[in-house]
Amino acid sequence: MKRFYKQAAARAVGGGVTIELDGRPVKTPARAGLIVPTEELAEAIAAEWNGQGEQIDPRTMPLTGLANAAIDRVAPDADSFAGGLAAYAESDLLCYRADGPQPLVARQAERWDPLLAWAERRFGVAFTLATGVMHRPQPPETVARLGAEIRARDPFRLAAMSPLVTISGSIVIALALAEGEIRLGDAWAAATLDEAWQAEQWGEDALAAQALAAREQDFDAAYQFLTLL
Repeated sequence: MKRFYKQAAARAVGGGVTIELDGRPVKTPARAGLIVPTEELAEAIAAEWNGQGEQIDPRTMPLTGLANAAIDRVAPDADSFAGGLAAYAESDLLCYRADGPQPLVARQAERWDPLLAWAERRFGVAFTLATGVMHRPQPPETVARLGAEIRARDPFRLAAMSPLVTISGSIVIALALAEGEIRLGDAWAAATLDEAWQAEQWGEDALAAQALAAREQDFDAAYQFLTLL
């Protein structure tokens, strides 16, 4: 779409902060008002609109996209949306370990065990580890507790948590990042440990590297969105 405005700006309204284009409020794809909870997030979204050239490229506006998702997709049925994320507690990446070679097994333990230990302390849960890809169920109490932690979040935080959970494949990584237990770079390294190992052993595939970079951009944007709430 061709750029049709000169300036985007944030403006406080009842219930939050909206983004205006030349004084006219931005609408979501479902035609709801684009109203976000904080001035910091609104300013960042306005910066995305101001950063557009002659053509508007939604791929360069991840914060806008997440805000739209929070309003149009999550808020109408937040419990169902949270349930989809909570299901990742049943098959968390960190619980599935390689049976070899030993350096990979050791690397997984070094990077992932501290995160599981943190979650056990923080949420009072226990995890069942599996070797290989065969599914092993987690204790029902663990699934319920982690699910409750996800469901307690508001639609904007759920929208931010969604890429963190789905891209990493780990509800534990997402929660640890959201609660400040780990830094963004460490979270990404934990989430992509297996990919990094494969690249070390067999060399980097250009297409795979490009896809991984795109996933990292979405992961980083979700974290930024979360920090602005």
